Formats: sequence, C-alpha cells, structure tokens
Amino acid sequence: MARDRRPSLRRRVGLGDDRDDVDSARIAEAMDYLRHRGRATLHDRLHQVRMALGLAVQAGLAAALAWIVSHHLLGNPQPVFAPISAVGTLAASVGQRLRRTVELIVGVAVGVFLGDILIYFLGTGGWQLGLVVTAAILLTTFFGASVAVVIQAAATAVLIVTLSPSTEDLELPRFVDAFVGGGIALLVTAILLPLNPLRVVNRAARPALDLLAGQLDACAEALRGRDRAAAQRALDRLRENKEELATLAEAIEGAKETSTLSPARWHRRSELTHYAEAAEPIDRAMRNSGTLIRRSVTMIEDEEPVPEPMPDAVAHLAEAVRLLRHEFAAGEDPEQARERSLRAVSEAGRAYDQGVGFSGSVVVAQVRTTASDLLVASGIDQAEANRLIRQAFGGQGVPDGGPAAPDPAPKTPTAPPLG
Repeated sequence: MARDRRPSLRRRVGLGDDRDDVDSARIAEAMDYLRHRGRATLHDRLHQVRMALGLAVQAGLAAALAWIVSHHLLGNPQPVFAPISAVGTLAASVGQRLRRTVELIVGVAVGVFLGDILIYFLGTGGWQLGLVVTAAILLTTFFGASVAVVIQAAATAVLIVTLSPSTEDLELPRFVDAFVGGGIALLVTAILLPLNPLRVVNRAARPALDLLAGQLDACAEALRGRDRAAAQRALDRLRENKEELATLAEAIEGAKETSTLSPARWHRRSELTHYAEAAEPIDRAMRNSGTLIRRSVTMIEDEEPVPEPMPDAVAHLAEAVRLLRHEFAAGEDPEQARERSLRAVSEAGRAYDQGVGFSGSVVVAQVRTTASDLLVASGIDQAEANRLIRQAFGGQGVPDGGPAAPDPAPKTPTAPPLG
C-alpha cells in the first residue's frame, strides 16, 4: 500500500505561516466590511421607515376619509374606488400629486368611454376585454398621455367590462370616486396633515450628503496611507449615488408642492429655496468628487508624490459637505461650509506648490471644482464662487490652468481650469 507522502495538515499550515498572516488580515478586513455593511443596511432601513412614516399616516387617513365620504355621504354601498384613488394619488411621485389627481380622472374618463362603447357594440367576454385594454392603451398613447393615464384608462376599462354585467350604473360611481379619492388626498396633504417640508427635505438630503462626505473622508485616509484598495472602495461606493440623489430631488419637489398647496406651510417657501437651488450643484459636486477619487486611485497606483496638504484638502471638502448639511438643516446661512470649502482650496494650492504628478494635478483641480460647486450650493453666484476659489488658491501653482512661469526645476503639470 502506497504511503501518503503529503505533509500533514499541521505541517502544511506551518509551511505557509507568512501567507496565512496576509490571508488572515484580508479575511479580518472582509469580516469588518460585512459587519459594517450589516449595520449600515439596518441604519438605512430605519431611515427609510422614518422617511415613509409621514406618507403612511397620510395614506391611511386619506383612505379612511375617502371610504367614509363615499359610503356615508354619497351613499355608495361598495366604495372601493375612492380609497384606491386616494392611496394612488398619495403613492404618486411626491411633488406630482395634483397632477396625479387630474391623471386619475382623465384615465377614468377614457376607460369608461371605451368600455361602454365596445360593450354596446361587441358585448362582453374574454376577447372583448383584450380588445378594450389594447384600444385604451393605444388611444392614450396616441394622444401623448403619461404612463399613469395609460394605466388608469386600461384598468378602468377592465373594471367596466368585467363588472358592468353584474353591477348597475358603475360608470358614475367610478367618476365620483376618482374625484373623491383624489380630492381627499390633496385635502389631507394640504390642510389636515401637511408634513413639514423642510424636515422632509432635511431627511432626504442626509443620505446623499453623508455619502459624499464619507467617501471624501475615506479618500483622504487612502491618500495618507497610499491605500489603493481603500480609495477604490470609496470610488465604488460613491458611484452608487443615484438613489440618494433621486430621493433628494423628489423630496424637494414634494416640499415645494406642499409649501404651495398648504397655507400652514407657506412661510417655509424661502427656506426651501436654498435646497431647490442647491440640488444641481450638489449633483455636480458628486460627479466631480468621483473624478477626484478616481484620479486618487491612479495617483496611488502610479506612485506619484502625495504632498501632505493634499489629503488635508480632501478632508476639508468632506467637512464642508457635513457643515453644509448641518447649516441647511438649522436654517442658518452656511458660512462655515463656505469657509471650509475655501480652506480645502488653500490646502490644495499648497500641495500643488510642493509638486505633484499628472494625476495629482487633476486631483488639485477637482478639489477646486468641487469646492466651487459647494459654494454655489451654499447660495453664492458661480462667478463670485470662482473668484473666491482663485483667491483662496493664492499664488501657488498656476491659477486657471494658464502656462507656468519659467523655472529651472522641472515643471509640475498644470491644473485644468475650473469647471
């Protein structure tokens, strides 16, 4: 019998002690990431619950009131459509509820019209139902209706065809319920239970701004430690920002709608203007920060010099984002955020003066551009923001990407101009 010449498990482990140390570190890092991800996921879910709490209470109240009005006041024995219309209006994209109510009524009108016409000429049945739905979708699409109108028309046509034979006079209650449900939904959001629009926007802005600040902090630490993997993780996480930005944009639209419809919230209009005007520059800051972090990854890969002020500049940007969120939430003029943005530019100028490589010059330029975006988000005019950026950058390097002055030492690459 052949003897097994493979080393024992203990010996095999012993032969790879050095490798095991590396693997253990990687496994520990992966486990830390998973634990953090689990906590972050729970935190995100709780935040989403808090965000949805107001809408859930509004929808419950609107559905109950729509049923009571339709059943007790209008005498509808089966007031199904009124609560559905109320919830459908509230479930629409925040900021489009008035439009959603109109769409519900238009869709109902089209569905009732097509359903009645085709039932009169063709009767009821499976193929008639299919024909009615097809006609409703094609007709509303031809006239350029929104997706909500198309769906509502098709759904109403289905109800008319399937329920008309067993339910008399279905058409008028359907119209009335659409009016009642949509109207009560607007009444709840505007008069009975209007949400604080500023609080809604603050909650929606927090994930987007925290994401940006967190990944800029991670990039700063990666530059200090020349940790390419950490910089890449920050870049990957920042790229997953579509949901946060979409939530912020939707919340701003909803807050503007609430402050327009609700007399109790009219005094919030001026405060909401800050957020409404800040949405676009915040989006630009996200994209420019992505370029900054991507170039930081390349800078570490290419072993370019990382002057000490460069990580500080990126960290100051992160703090400027946090200050912007805090001062907006407090309803204050974001002076501290502006000061920190300019400090980031000043540190970037020092880093440029000490000498950077090609990717380093791009990082410097992106610090300037992102700081400019944050200044605009804080309420400063773009031209004034660019002037302040140039002033903060000082005499270091070459402002605006102009040609460098003659120097016996090798020239550092020129930073691109402000975007």
